[in-house]
Amino acid sequence: QVQLVESGGGLVQPGGSLRLSCAASGSIFRLYNMGWHRQAPGKQRELVARITFGGNTNYADSVKGRFTISRDNAKNTVYLQMNSLKVEDTAVYYCNAALSGTRPDYSGSYWGQGTQVTVSS
Repeated sequence: QVQLVESGGGLVQPGGSLRLSCAASGSIFRLYNMGWHRQAPGKQRELVARITFGGNTNYADSVKGRFTISRDNAKNTVYLQMNSLKVEDTAVYYCNAALSGTRPDYSGSYWGQGTQVTVSS
């Protein structure tokens, strides 16, 4: 079994910052790509940022220059530093990880439960 647990969401004013964390635990052999997606009310879930095991990153155009994704492979954790937050960044943020498990049936793509980020004055 594998679990992804997110933390760090909350309410912040426009221009503020938040840092999201997502820790993977359980029967993990190796984590591959990890990423953050978000879903705003009435909209489809969209990719925010992704990072490979080696540290290569890519970002949605809407967050480039404001958000930074990073990971700590020793802790099986991925982070999303969000600066200069805008009202339109309000959404539920989901962590995603592709991994191989200690058993073949544990391998695959996993999602966290989501954490709410609200940007409002």
